[in-house]
Amino acid sequence: MGIALEQGDNSSVLRLDGEIDIACAAELKTLLLKALGAGGEVRVALDEATELDVTAVQLLWAAKREAGRAGVRFAFEGQTPEPVLSGLLLTGFEEFASTMDACKLSEVVRCQP
Repeated sequence: MGIALEQGDNSSVLRLDGEIDIACAAELKTLLLKALGAGGEVRVALDEATELDVTAVQLLWAAKREAGRAGVRFAFEGQTPEPVLSGLLLTGFEEFASTMDACKLSEVVRCQP
């Protein structure tokens, strides 16, 4: 469990595994900065994440914003687990969640009362 960064010539993939919370914040920030600094595309794989706390969401949001300013493509890859999507919706990050998996997001939204 944790965070892993895989860097290639034209892209970086950040893999999040398990519960990503404030205990991982410093490592997540360091790896996001490293990925953004490498240039090229930055992709975040959340398919093995079980939970993102507000600290992790804020760091991902800030990285996405900075990537946009720098002209770097920032994207999510793979399937985003329903608990992660639900957590994003409950914390008010609907727009951020919608960039992940639009089909799955619509399923989560329909299930909410």
